Amino acid sequence: MIEQAGPIRRLIADRAYDANHLRALLAGRGTEAVIPSTTSRTVPIPYDTVAYRTRNRIERMWCRLKDRRRIATRYDKLARNYLSGAYLAAALMPWAN
Repeated sequence: MIEQAGPIRRLIADRAYDANHLRALLAGRGTEAVIPSTTSRTVPIPYDTVAYRTRNRIERMWCRLKDRRRIATRYDKLARNYLSGAYLAAALMPWAN
């Protein structure tokens, strides 16, 4: 999926994505990995903690979008229809609450 995404400046992910092969792939593409190290690493890899905090905003947005049944159950078969539904739900969310 990363190879299909196009140019990425930085990838913000949680500890589950802390793998050497993913970090090497991102480094080869010139992408900054903002991924905290797992506790099993003996030497933690430094990351941008300020940028990592913005991940929380994205997680909260998806949780609020999934409160809408159509987005949570993904009735749409095509990805473009699902994405348009997510855009519509995100645009209407401030007025729905």
